Amino acid sequence: MARTSLAERQARLDQQRARLQREEAKIREEARKARTRRLIEAGGLVDKAGLGELEANALYGALLEVAGRLGDPAERARWEAAGGRAFDRETRAREAETEPLILALAGAQPALVTARLRGLGFRWSKVLRHWEGLAIYDDARQAADELGGTLTRVGPVAEGDAGGRGAPDGAAEAGSASAPVSPSIPIETSGTERPGDAMTPDGTRPAAAPTAPDAAE
Repeated sequence: MARTSLAERQARLDQQRARLQREEAKIREEARKARTRRLIEAGGLVDKAGLGELEANALYGALLEVAGRLGDPAERARWEAAGGRAFDRETRAREAETEPLILALAGAQPALVTARLRGLGFRWSKVLRHWEGLAIYDDARQAADELGGTLTRVGPVAEGDAGGRGAPDGAAEAGSASAPVSPSIPIETSGTERPGDAMTPDGTRPAAAPTAPDAAE
């Protein structure tokens, strides 16, 4: 067996070093994107809490005051409970107004845009190459117009619904209305009537033939 030359060994080491550098660069890029998403999320929460209009000094001072109480477990538990209740209320209110939508955008979008779309309720479909999800139509329509995208409704929309939301109850009523029920005609029956009985043209019922037990009697 031929012995591996020094040059070949050096070439393999260079390839391994280059592969490790690419992996390290990929990990650093993923960490940078995760930090950017986290900062955008934190900024959105600050604005949602009504603090976005504060001046920089006031906002920073308020955050420093909160940070000074991070070491109190009871205080953090109270914050978590209050935030959880607020998120639950917002989720229930949002679910009542959302509908399935598809948003098609040309090209890759920057982090600020993708964070906004995720905040609206969209997620990126790697297979279909578009944004999809449950979102409020008016908010999604505004985003689509600003970004130059195409917005498509997926689910049924109730007629006359200004918000464009589907209404399962209304759909059920429409389905029942499309199948009219024939008016029922009351027929006087007796306890001895059998399914095979029929009426004569003059409205009388023919005499029933005696059954075997009656004949025996």
